[in-house]
Amino acid sequence: MTTALNPTTIAPPFGDYSHGIKTGPVSCLVVTSGQLGLAPDGSCSADVRKQAEQCFANIDAILHEAGCGRADIIRLSAFVTDRAFFADYMAVRDEWLADVAIRPASTLLIVSGFTREEFKVEIEATAITRD
Repeated sequence: MTTALNPTTIAPPFGDYSHGIKTGPVSCLVVTSGQLGLAPDGSCSADVRKQAEQCFANIDAILHEAGCGRADIIRLSAFVTDRAFFADYMAVRDEWLADVAIRPASTLLIVSGFTREEFKVEIEATAITRD
């Protein structure tokens, strides 16, 4: 069982996420490395929205291999290389989580860059399994 933690004694979340997550008995913790917008063939779109979509597709594949899914995510951390990319990232994240009842905790940072100049977004996830 996962519960959102959004105390009324602090400002509400800035977007569609939870300030904190409380979870019940857990069998495994699944932690991804930061996922970049790299397609299986190694290509990377120049479009930040498409990069974010690919990052989340990569996370889906990792979650599937671990035997869990989007509803099992308890935390997302994202990094973008420009403040202007904030809205595109948030839109893709919110679409990706549209069917998830309890939104994970979430952090977004603006960074100076990644290992290759064409990378504009990187996302890492923490999820749980109860098997």
